Amino acid sequence: MDQTVRKISAEDINPRHNWGRALPSLGITGVDFEERVNYQRLHRYRLGRTKQALEKSELGALLVFDVNNIRYITSTKIGEWERDKLCRWALLTRTGEPILWDFGSAAVHHKLYTPWLAPENCKAGLIGMRGMVNPAFGLMKKHAGEIASLLKEAGVADMPVGVDLIEPPMMFELQKAGINVVDGQQVMLEAREIKSQDEIHLLNRAAAMVDGAYDLINEKLRPGVRENDIVGMVNEFLYRHGSDDVEAVNAISGERCNPHPHNFTDRMIRPGDQAFFDILQSFMGYRTCYYRTFNVGRATPAQRDAYKQCREWLDNAMARIKPGATTSHIAEAFPTAQEFGFPDETSAFGLQFAHGLGLALHERPVISRVVSMDHPTEIKEGMVFAIETYCPATDGYSGARIEEEVVVTDKGCKVISLFPAEELPIANRY
Repeated sequence: MDQTVRKISAEDINPRHNWGRALPSLGITGVDFEERVNYQRLHRYRLGRTKQALEKSELGALLVFDVNNIRYITSTKIGEWERDKLCRWALLTRTGEPILWDFGSAAVHHKLYTPWLAPENCKAGLIGMRGMVNPAFGLMKKHAGEIASLLKEAGVADMPVGVDLIEPPMMFELQKAGINVVDGQQVMLEAREIKSQDEIHLLNRAAAMVDGAYDLINEKLRPGVRENDIVGMVNEFLYRHGSDDVEAVNAISGERCNPHPHNFTDRMIRPGDQAFFDILQSFMGYRTCYYRTFNVGRATPAQRDAYKQCREWLDNAMARIKPGATTSHIAEAFPTAQEFGFPDETSAFGLQFAHGLGLALHERPVISRVVSMDHPTEIKEGMVFAIETYCPATDGYSGARIEEEVVVTDKGCKVISLFPAEELPIANRY
């Protein structure tokens, strides 16, 4: 095995941003007259951040099965269908380059079309696919032995190996092969928490697509339209504009707004309904989480008050976002669970909340009264996260939900979710 490892430069892992300029909303077509997303720079950054986090840890290697971590390390993707199958994996040792085991012919494809990976490091592999292949068939044992040999070759066989997600029988085979399996998720999350300029451009582009989807909702939201009709329209809009995965469109209206159910139905929209939506989708893997609330035709005082309070909680929390602030300081701006009708913070989790965005929907930081008050962490320049609030209305069934996506700059934060939400939007006013 070739042990020559390309050195990662400081620029690769610590890019500086020019926060004085507006974040560009870049086209997706490559051109020769302006710089857009540089995907090779993106790959160098992500691999460099992973190596840096690995060096800081006690691990000798990372063995990843989570498709987001595989993409972060190897810059490969074979389709959304892979997400829940645990059918691909990658190994990164302290002394080597990424090794990828992929599904069947995808490994052959990578040898032709991913020159940033060594051809010999693109391997076909098959373990269990969530139990479909019985462990008794021996494939897990075979690959565990192969991984153990690679660790020995790399000189890290005596060090722990961090794993993110894994089928239990595969973990048992790794242990039988003499590998000390430990938690690798925290190392990967540390690597991924600071976004490069290219990651921020992709996140901004993904948010711009949702801006357009909300303009469509504002136009189409009227009596007689069903929640699932809106979901279908938004899915079509996003896929036509380049989305690679519409993970979910939550559409919640009328009496379904309180309590918050986090899904959609075929309920028909009626005059005066309050309705809120969350659009979760990705562009080149980079995700959105972006709520907006509308009223249909008209709004009652109780609905307007709920929206105003929801916005106030959100604005107060956003005002605290800056490098060096702590997650507990931001969470203090959220209401307690009892203030908006819940018995405890766990029951209210996810309603007054912030979470990192990247290749996964939930990355660092996490900001919630459930965890942040006792375990504060630092907000850092280059983080990107979604911050969301919810307020039930006093009518007992309406509710407002607003969410902004923000980039942490050197002085504060920039909002990249730009569909207007300062005041309650009234769709098709009458």
